Amino acid sequence: MPQDIRGVVILGSTGSIGINTLKVVDRYPDCFKVVGLSALNNHELLAAQARQYRPKYVGIGQQKRALLKKALSETSLKILDAESELSWLVSRPEVDIVVIGMSGSAALEPFLSAARAGKRIAPANKEALVIAGDMIMKEAAEHGAEVIPVDSEQSAVFQCLAGGRRKDLHKVFLTASGGALRRVPSSRFAALRVGDILNHPRWKMGKKITVDSATLMNKGFEVIEAQRLFGLNVEEIEVVIHPEAVIHSMVAFQDGSVVAQLGITDMRLPIQYALTYPERKETGLKPLDFFEMKRLTFAKPNIKKFPSLALAIEVAGRGGTLPSVLNAADEEAVQAFLNERIPFSGIYNIVEKIVRSHIMIRNPGIPDILAADAWARQEARKRIADFKFYKQFI
Repeated sequence: MPQDIRGVVILGSTGSIGINTLKVVDRYPDCFKVVGLSALNNHELLAAQARQYRPKYVGIGQQKRALLKKALSETSLKILDAESELSWLVSRPEVDIVVIGMSGSAALEPFLSAARAGKRIAPANKEALVIAGDMIMKEAAEHGAEVIPVDSEQSAVFQCLAGGRRKDLHKVFLTASGGALRRVPSSRFAALRVGDILNHPRWKMGKKITVDSATLMNKGFEVIEAQRLFGLNVEEIEVVIHPEAVIHSMVAFQDGSVVAQLGITDMRLPIQYALTYPERKETGLKPLDFFEMKRLTFAKPNIKKFPSLALAIEVAGRGGTLPSVLNAADEEAVQAFLNERIPFSGIYNIVEKIVRSHIMIRNPGIPDILAADAWARQEARKRIADFKFYKQFI
């Protein structure tokens, strides 16, 4: 491929991050060439993407591999196992940029492989950074890889830090909209159903992240993520409730100056920035109109109402295998709530008890992290079973 065209692999190409990344590629076909695409289950959309972009490699989960092969039988594309061959894919020499839009801890191995291969990595996956961010960033530094986050809050911090020296940093402010329950009294939490929680007041997201947004656990994960990405102490990070979601994050420096990143809420902005950095290219999106803004408001998070945030911040301070346990227990508990196996209030109840009962390993390796993940899931399933009579009362 021509030297000025960068080869892109998109892990999770059928999700919102992947779809928006392809929109950026469409806008700048002279800058980017899709080398690989992957999905876990959505073989139909993946096949359509493969026909349009003609990557060399397409990955799919084992259960849908036969269906994808049939759908792409007229092509010569190499079909990979998305559960075991993504690390090989991201390490290919023709790959320059790896966009990680896949969810879950399965992103850890390809994330590490891309770091060790010295690629530019544009992660939207929280889980890998939460459970092993220190290790990932160490590998990236040792092998000359660039990690430019795609999550809007982390992208905002990255951009704000570009305006000053790291040693002059005083504090990072991560903004949060407040989720679906910002105006709902905690006395009503026990009676909330899945539909109530998924009705986010500002935008449509995946079910898991919408629930985590409602508990503020998602913002807690972002605290851990920012800690790993930017080498911060927990005391250097503060969460601010900002319902208008115009300011995506802010950085305060030692002299009292505060640099904020503002923009419309469209994921193409941070995705394109990660792909084109340090250049900024025109996006075709509607610009932010200051004259349409009526006000910008800020508040401290209510830790008593949303204890998941406090728990995540505590875990960030303690580190070790605790972030892996927190992430795994939360995944299991949230899914149980979505399946109506536990009440909304049961999510924190389960996660907190598992975190408190874990015997932490302070400097874990990958086997320790994965073992902690497996242990937490097993413990969560046991505790979820204790709610077996819950459905009789809903």
